[in-house]
Amino acid sequence: MLLEGKRILVTGGTGSMGKVFVRRVLSGELGTPRKVIVLSRDEAKQHSMRLSYMKKRVTTDEVIYRNFESILEFRIGDVRSYPDVCSAVRDADIVVNAAALKQVPTCEYFPLQSVLTNCIGPSNIVRAIQENGFPVEAVMGISTDKACKPVNAMGMTKALQERIFVAANILIPQTKFLCVRYGNVLASRGSVIPLFHEQISSGGPVTITVPDMTRFLLSIDRAVDTVFSALGTGHRGETFIPIVPSATVLNVAKALIGDRGVELKITGIRPGEKMHEIMVSEEECHHVVRRGNYHVILPMLPELSNPAFAGEPSLKSEYSSADSVMTLDQTTSLLQEYHLMVGDVQLSDGGELLR
Repeated sequence: MLLEGKRILVTGGTGSMGKVFVRRVLSGELGTPRKVIVLSRDEAKQHSMRLSYMKKRVTTDEVIYRNFESILEFRIGDVRSYPDVCSAVRDADIVVNAAALKQVPTCEYFPLQSVLTNCIGPSNIVRAIQENGFPVEAVMGISTDKACKPVNAMGMTKALQERIFVAANILIPQTKFLCVRYGNVLASRGSVIPLFHEQISSGGPVTITVPDMTRFLLSIDRAVDTVFSALGTGHRGETFIPIVPSATVLNVAKALIGDRGVELKITGIRPGEKMHEIMVSEEECHHVVRRGNYHVILPMLPELSNPAFAGEPSLKSEYSSADSVMTLDQTTSLLQEYHLMVGDVQLSDGGELLR
């Protein structure tokens, strides 16, 4: 199986996606890993995550406090620090880089900090493998729709992360570097669902930017599925993009409000925000093939091109959340399927869904 006996490093593993990824890896659905290492800066989040695993079973053993003897190992460190990265990467077969500064306004006010985490961090991973000859099998970069035709600092730095990892395949041919790109994950930290829940529970108003603004609806488990699929079937330099439905922000709000008498308030589009999420640009669509439920952007660097993986492009234009928008009834049904209606879920401080 894909992860059987593997040592897996997850940078930013205490974040929304990182926590669910770790939980599913430890469940053994893709084989029992030898070790899962979580590298992050926040000791409080690590301690909270450790305690949560001390109270439940993962695979056949219970995670215990003896950190370095456990299958789940926590390390305080920063992807910005080359020594920290070296110390963690040397013990890994697979690296998933989920560490990021991802809030658009934060990155606009502090663009250099965005560069340090979102660009220097990935560069440190590449450098650690290249300079030390670490036998890492695969590196996965977690990217975002904002990296496609970027209009803000967060998207620009994430776009550079993609380029850093794609180009690394030429520098380090023995390691497979790939990326996944997806939009906002429903109910993750900083997403609109928890905000709407809070506003509805407080009696309103529910604030939406522009009624016709559209967003892809992607569950956190679907995001993890994308990483698993890319690791299992992806080739060097490819970027995987899940094919998922989209809805207007207005319909998301209406679906969550239901028959409650809660006011809707239009606030206007925010700086650096797009009307529609774009996952594949017009320039990229000529290099995209479809594999199952994913669009895959093939590497554009000629050294990485492989005719065996090419074929007829699956897209003739950009892939946008405006392409196929669900109705209000369809949006409501999907949110019910994901158990995201008000009162259905409780969100942890890290944004993970607690069922």
